[in-house]
Amino acid sequence: MTLYTNDYLEYYLTLVGWIVNNGIWELLVASGVFALPFLAIILQEWLRARSEGADEGNKGVLSSLRIENRVWVAIIVIMFAGIPFFQIDLNTIEFDSTRSAQCQVSVASPQETRWSSTFTTLNNQSAKVPVWWFFMHSLSKAITGGSIAAIPCGTDLRQMRMDIDATRIEDPILAQEVADFSQDCYGPARARMFMNRPNLSEEQMDDINWIGSNQLVKASGYYDRYHSKTPRSQWPFNTIRDAGLAQVPGGGGYPTCQQWWSDARVGLRARLVQQIDPSLLTRLSNWARFLSKTESDDAVIRSVVSPRQQALNQGQVYASYGGKIDMSASNILARGASDLGLTVGSVAFFPGMDVVRQALPMLLSFLKMALIICIPLILVIGTYELKTLVTISCVQFALFFVDFWFQLARWIDSTILNALYGWNSPQSNLNVLMGINNSFGDMLLNYVMATMFIVLPGLWITTLTWAGVRAGGVLQGFNDGTKQAGDAGSKGSGAAYRIIK
Repeated sequence: MTLYTNDYLEYYLTLVGWIVNNGIWELLVASGVFALPFLAIILQEWLRARSEGADEGNKGVLSSLRIENRVWVAIIVIMFAGIPFFQIDLNTIEFDSTRSAQCQVSVASPQETRWSSTFTTLNNQSAKVPVWWFFMHSLSKAITGGSIAAIPCGTDLRQMRMDIDATRIEDPILAQEVADFSQDCYGPARARMFMNRPNLSEEQMDDINWIGSNQLVKASGYYDRYHSKTPRSQWPFNTIRDAGLAQVPGGGGYPTCQQWWSDARVGLRARLVQQIDPSLLTRLSNWARFLSKTESDDAVIRSVVSPRQQALNQGQVYASYGGKIDMSASNILARGASDLGLTVGSVAFFPGMDVVRQALPMLLSFLKMALIICIPLILVIGTYELKTLVTISCVQFALFFVDFWFQLARWIDSTILNALYGWNSPQSNLNVLMGINNSFGDMLLNYVMATMFIVLPGLWITTLTWAGVRAGGVLQGFNDGTKQAGDAGSKGSGAAYRIIK
């Protein structure tokens, strides 16, 4: 029979916890301290019966019956929750990385590892687990794993956004060619379009704001009218097309802007696509199934060639109580100052919270170990009462179930952009990259999501008080255990800034 753990740190600390637990129990038995609760039970019930007055009948019979009931309960608690019974056999749960990447949660499946056979003792000491705690460990892991598996799959638009933001044109010659295309083709063609004063829809107005605009590429009189002002070696000189233009020794020609952009083999668009990670294009096209592959690729190319990240969010995504309904000048100034403050504060806040998110699972493993070590002493101090046993069991389950809240917070953090800006959302009417490029507009949401890794487990622990289980100190342990790590992580940006300065 095997107890499963999520990682090797929890594996090691669980083994340590049960070895120490067994040592404490043996100490209590050898010293006779384990029997003191029976004396306490006799004294408590005798005093209780004596304080109830003389109208309750035979006090001796009443107290003896109560003592007998509590002694039997204490014996059962000792047998199932105190005496070590099963030889401990730990194993780690290995995660299915393919499923985890798809669903943004660590979906686990038990697999054999070399640790299960070679690492069950420490300093030649092995451990045993009482029947009840073996059952609680297995039940808690099963419910937590099932709850994590119930989280629906989602698309990690946040990671896609970061990948797109990090994509650059690595070839300096290609980057210069993009600049030449903007000067020779996009500028004159766009100016000509506006001189004709066309009646454009909102979608068409958004489309003409980049060099690969379908309006300029496909419509007659724009990209087919203009050509490169310098010879391009990819296109041979054509006497009909290039009549009146200088023929250079290298043999390069002057392609039309339409050819320059759209040529399937050597066109500017085709070479820009090669600068982008193919897996990123595949992930985006798989998510944006409502668009063709060409349209989704164009969306990424538009972001890469843009001189700045375009803010595409034109509507309200979530409710806000900031400012007035009709924003005054002071509200606008305050909003601008707050956005600037969020941007500056994020330099220290996000690294600090990232460290906290890494430290929380480690801290959780230490808390589980500490609870295991405390079990024998708590049972003795609680005089082997069922209430004490139930409380410890609920706290242990609560600690195990915190893993689910961590996974849920990470899943929401990964997929919330898809919910706000994905297909059929109010913000999907203009461009596939809406929201993916909207880093600045959602800075406040990023702040809130960063704290969910503490707030959600905190709410879970707090709600247990509704059932009479007081485990609020666990939440304080989370805060105290990660505060120093978070503070240290937030200082890294300041150190980097001083080095750069």
